[in-house]
Amino acid sequence: MARAGLTTERVTVAGAELADEVGLDKVTMALVARRLGVKDASLYAHVRNLEDLRGRIALLAADEKTIRIAEATSGRAGKEALVAYADAWREYAHAHPGRYAATQSRIRIDPDLAAQAPGPRRAVELTYAMLRGYGLAEPDLTDAVRLLRSTFHGFVALEAAGGFAHERSPQQSWVRALDALHALLEHWPPAREGVPA
Repeated sequence: MARAGLTTERVTVAGAELADEVGLDKVTMALVARRLGVKDASLYAHVRNLEDLRGRIALLAADEKTIRIAEATSGRAGKEALVAYADAWREYAHAHPGRYAATQSRIRIDPDLAAQAPGPRRAVELTYAMLRGYGLAEPDLTDAVRLLRSTFHGFVALEAAGGFAHERSPQQSWVRALDALHALLEHWPPAREGVPA
């Protein structure tokens, strides 16, 4: 019997809050139960196991991050959209490090649950729409998406780990990195001959 007031959403949010506080890898069912003031066994009426909980945290985070990016980029195009997109990504990673980690981790997510979640699908749509503004088409679109994700994630991961010890502020480097990405996207190189598309 499920405890009154306890829902899958409450369990997921409690797990997400803990992930932000202690790190995704340190979240346990026991910690979530303690946060909610229930016994561990009560959680299993709402999530199957820890992996299921982590998958739900990843989908929650994907939805939240996508909403922020959509709001930030609404009505913008070109460099303005790129900067708004990138800043929203970075701000979410700073504000919610555990949730953000869930979006970047290889977590097995129930296919039915994933199919119902709008965040990941909407994130792809937003990213491709922004890049089409630069006149890119496949396979360059996919390559550009991978470049942006690698740059944004690499930057925020290094920043979170204290990897930027130089006296120049990370913010100054972030701004220049976005300038460079914009210039690259505007002058995307043609495919090299002899390299499969």
